[in-house]
Amino acid sequence: MKVVMICTEKLPVPPVRGGAIQTYIAGIVDVLGQHHDLTVLGTTDPSLATDERVRNVRYVRVEGQGVFETYAEQVVQFLRTQSYDLIHVFNRPKLVPLIKEVCPNARIVLSMHNDMFDLAKIDPQDAAKTVAMTDRIITISDYVGRVIQSLYPESAGKLRTIYSGVDLQTFVPWENSQSARQIRQELRAMHNLGNRQVILFVGRLTPKKGADILVRAMNELHAQHSNIALVLVGGAWYGVDKISDYVAYVKALADRSPIPVITTGYVNAEQIHQWFWTGDIFVCPSQWEEPLARVHYEAMAAGLPFVTTKRGGNAEVIIGGNGFLVEEPENPRAFADQLGKLLTSRDLQRKMGSAGRTLAENRFTWNRVASEVLEVWNGINVQE
Repeated sequence: MKVVMICTEKLPVPPVRGGAIQTYIAGIVDVLGQHHDLTVLGTTDPSLATDERVRNVRYVRVEGQGVFETYAEQVVQFLRTQSYDLIHVFNRPKLVPLIKEVCPNARIVLSMHNDMFDLAKIDPQDAAKTVAMTDRIITISDYVGRVIQSLYPESAGKLRTIYSGVDLQTFVPWENSQSARQIRQELRAMHNLGNRQVILFVGRLTPKKGADILVRAMNELHAQHSNIALVLVGGAWYGVDKISDYVAYVKALADRSPIPVITTGYVNAEQIHQWFWTGDIFVCPSQWEEPLARVHYEAMAAGLPFVTTKRGGNAEVIIGGNGFLVEEPENPRAFADQLGKLLTSRDLQRKMGSAGRTLAENRFTWNRVASEVLEVWNGINVQE
């Protein structure tokens, strides 16, 4: 088949500026391109060509970064000049009717990575049209699928959860790599972390990600666990290192913390994995209904035990003793309670981290993701 995968307007593919969807696409395209004539359509970036072939995949990049209306016009304009059997749209249900108008005979797959079917984001009539025009809807978690089905019951037969994956060669336990050991030592020395147990956060510094709650949890932990530190990796937005009001607030809390709190600011996507090597325990303190944050996969691959929140799909990756769940995400004490269990036992940390690495190897590889996406594509081709 001739297939085009259409990314969002936010960030380019490959993920030179980061981004979960961009990372997802980059993780599977080479395998998909071995089976079908594949094009990836996305937004432009100064570091990337507007039209190029990398291995067996064509990449086309159009204007409109960050502006959906402009990007949608460019996407439609491109599709007018092409012919595809299958069009796979990522996280933009509003694009589907526009695409169907210019490509009436193409099959359409929609991948949903968050709440873009929310009533505040798309008109219900437009959403219903999108569901009707879409052959399959892939979701990043069961949670996302349940939400879509609750809003549009007619989507039930089209939904399929395909969990994301992780690069097992890049995200590795630091104990298993001499270079990782060295980088761990260098980063910890650079930030005066010494032999402290490091609690790690990786993500955007926004209220819904909950970094402020995590900093406040350190006040609760300090009395019993003084030899610890918190490292917050990330900026206010992808590729941006500005000091937003929220970032300033988190920094102010960090300055008053009884334990060291390191804020790195934005870190290039190619270096993120190195920060997982500095940590001993990973925390995802999401306050919103997180679809399922990909940092969980990265923490597991890096051999870190994790603490996450009972929000959205996050709990779906707690399997076989690899992590702890916080049921009251707005409560710093709840984080302190779960973190305290791990901080008192290095053996428990190792067991949970090892369970996570094994799970990543067995269930969260990019080859598995690509294989399941191929099943969806080929199922449409054969059956319809």
